[in-house]
Amino acid sequence: MHFSPDQWAVILGGSSGFGLATAKRLGELGMSLCIVHRDRRAAMSKIEPEFEKIRAGGAKLVTKNVDALAADKRDAVLDELAPELGDGRVRVLLHSVAFGNLKLLVAEAKAKRTVAGELAAKLGVDVEKLQNAVDEVFAAGHPQALGLASAPDYSDKHFLDDEDFTRTIHAMGTSLLGWVQQLHGRGLFAADARVFGLTSEGNEVAWKGYAAVAAAKVSLESLSRSIAVEFAPYGIRCNVIQAGITHTPAQDAIPGSSHMRAQALSRNPMGRLTTPEDVARVIALLATDDAGWINGEVIRVDGGEHISGASS
Repeated sequence: MHFSPDQWAVILGGSSGFGLATAKRLGELGMSLCIVHRDRRAAMSKIEPEFEKIRAGGAKLVTKNVDALAADKRDAVLDELAPELGDGRVRVLLHSVAFGNLKLLVAEAKAKRTVAGELAAKLGVDVEKLQNAVDEVFAAGHPQALGLASAPDYSDKHFLDDEDFTRTIHAMGTSLLGWVQQLHGRGLFAADARVFGLTSEGNEVAWKGYAAVAAAKVSLESLSRSIAVEFAPYGIRCNVIQAGITHTPAQDAIPGSSHMRAQALSRNPMGRLTTPEDVARVIALLATDDAGWINGEVIRVDGGEHISGASS
């Protein structure tokens, strides 16, 4: 499996997580890359070495540290990218933007009884000491302690509102459309192009604090189906990857993220979490000629996590 340097990937949100892993994989396979990311100057000391690894592997890499959600910044990126392409064209567009509001809808009702409290009473030990010990074991990577670990801590002062939903749905969902339209309108897409979005199991189940992001993921999936239909005559395929729970900087930002990872580990038949590299390899496969008849799909990449009802 190999790509030509004339085949480009534009990756939105490519400085960490799924975006960076995909950039590395496609770069290893010969594709040229344009990474659009938004990071503070202080974070660049960790990000630039990752970019240099891609360049050291022989891939051509253009990076733009701008707001991919701003129309003027998007247009400026494409103005600058067009001459870089030369005779090449964009084969892959990956939307990996992680910018959403993670708050509850309403104050959480606190449980009056806890398992740790009742267990401490049975054993005649100090409940705080027991709880601290359980939390330490849980934090050390033992998902079996999930039922005894302290519950996630949610804000009881800040809750989702209409503006939170509007901003999150645009950032993580509908902002994909502008990039597709502009790349197409400027003639920058290859005759056989692939557009990818990223979703999660939160598209079907409710996780506390995830309501706005879940709405964005569902919006992204719906938009992707429309792109798959309306842009198909121009050779553009559009699919969405539903990754299993993956330990990334974006996942860390979700309230209760450690509890989500523990639940995923307990039911994943492969006995581990999904990695960004798992997802990157599938995106690379879907970018090949052989995958050209896959269009408008939500494709699970989770080792069977979604369908497993068993807990280990």
